[in-house]
Parts: sequence; structure tokens; C-alpha cells
Amino acid sequence: MPSYAGPTTPNRGGDVAGTLRLLAYLALAVVLIVLDHRGGWLDQARKQASLLVQPLWMVAGWPGRIAETLYDDAGTLSQLTEENERLRNELLVNSARIARLQTLDADNARLRALLGAARRGNLDVQLAPILDVDLDPTRQRLVLDAGANDGVQVGQSVIDAGGVVGQVIEVTPMHATVLLLTDPSHAVPVAVARSGVRLVAYGDGRSDVLRLPSIPLSSDIQVGDRIVTSGLGGRFPAGFPIGTIISLRPDDSRAFLLGEVRPAAQLDRGRDVLLLRTLPARPPVGSPDAVSIEDPANPTPASPPPGAGR
Repeated sequence: MPSYAGPTTPNRGGDVAGTLRLLAYLALAVVLIVLDHRGGWLDQARKQASLLVQPLWMVAGWPGRIAETLYDDAGTLSQLTEENERLRNELLVNSARIARLQTLDADNARLRALLGAARRGNLDVQLAPILDVDLDPTRQRLVLDAGANDGVQVGQSVIDAGGVVGQVIEVTPMHATVLLLTDPSHAVPVAVARSGVRLVAYGDGRSDVLRLPSIPLSSDIQVGDRIVTSGLGGRFPAGFPIGTIISLRPDDSRAFLLGEVRPAAQLDRGRDVLLLRTLPARPPVGSPDAVSIEDPANPTPASPPPGAGR
């Protein structure tokens, strides 16, 4: 059985040493406080230490600043993307509006030209919208959005602001079909406005040209002469513009000339035409009141062609 050793005796030497160290620290702290209060050197030391530590603070703050920059850039990019999309949509809408306004302006210009042609000729006309266009080389037709219910009749002459377009060949209650001057089966008696030479213009299946075959070599006709309706046959009134001669050449027999005419009417464009309803009374040629229908492409009134309308 072990013997009892008794209670542990405390190490008083260690306690004394610890107490002395604590007193020494307190004394040093008091000295430092007094010195700092009088000389301020501790504050200077803190400033110098903060200068030395400042680069470390900057390096430590880099991740936060980078993250904040990336967040701001992401937000700015998102805003710019949304604004760009909005501006693109607005541009498309404005472009569509501008195109629509340009179309309306062109339509108004065409309507003003049609109205001007009717007023200049003192004509009783009816405005008819174009519903369909057939410019096949073997079939040149217009379908109008006006028919028998609107007073349209077979045989009516059709014009636009430039000149003769064709004639009505078929009428239904709601629509009318117009045979264009350029149809291969169409022919119209014409006259040279300058000299009064009578010819016949034929369609060639092209919307930009008419044919003048079998022109006598002795005829007074030149490139640039204006061609108008002669009034022969009673289908078209005399004096309406047909076109302008753009070329003359001998035929294969060398006995006649072949001419080409550029139509005055816009046969391959436009959205409306005029139907002649009541023809104006034309005074006899040579009377003081005799005037010709004014060419819309040339606002200067021309003298009535000799023999026109006879």
C-alpha cells in the first residue's frame, strides 16, 4: 500500500517572477504613454507603419475590386444589350413608317398627275384602281377594280397622266379588263404630231415599245417625233399622246422603214388609271377655238396635227 505524500506545495518562485514581469510591462506601457503624450513619436511610428502596410491592403483589396468591376461591367453590358435591342426595334419601326410615307407620297404624286391630266384636257373621266397586271409577252392586260356597277363599259378608252394606256375589252359587275397598247393583238391609228403623217402602231408584247411598220421612205418622220392618236376608227379620240419615236431603220425589202415608239403611258407601273366617260367636244381644225390635248410630258401646247380626228 503506497504511503500518503501529503499536499502539493505551490511554486512561489514562479509566481514572483510572473508578477515582476507584469510590473515591468506595466511600467513600460506607462513610459510609452508618457513619451507618446509628450513627443508624439508613437503616432509617427503608427503612420510610418501604415505606409508600409498600405501596399498589403491594396493587394488584399484587389479581389473585391475585381469582383465589383466585373459586376458593374456585366450590368452595363446587359443594359447596353437591352438598349441596343430597343433601338434596333425602333429603327425597324421608323424605317417601315418612312417607307410607308414614301409610298403614300408617290401615290399622291401619281394621283395629282392624273388629276392634272384630266383638268388640262377638260375631260370627263373616272378614276379606277388597278387590281391586277398581266405583262406576259403574249398577253398584255390590266384588271381594274371597277366594273359595270361603276358605269364602266366595253370600248372605253383608258389613259394615265402620260397618255393612252389601252381600251376596255371586258366588263363584269365588279371588274373590267383593259387591253394594253403593247398587246400583240392591239393596233391603234396614230399620227405624227409634227407633220400629221398617219400610221398604225402595233403592240409587240413588250411594255416599253410599240412598232410602226411599213413607213414609206418619203414620209416626213424623224426620231424624237411625238405620236398621238389620229381619231380614225372612232375608238380613241384624236390628240391623245401615244409615245415618242426612238428608232427608225429600213426593213428587209429596203422599201419601207420600221419604227419603234416608247409609250408615253406608264404601262408597267402605277396604281390607278382614268376611264374616259364623255368625250369633250372638239371644234373643227383651223377654227379660233381649236386646241390639241396637251401632252403631260410637255406642258407646252402643241398645234393640232393636220388631219387629226378626220
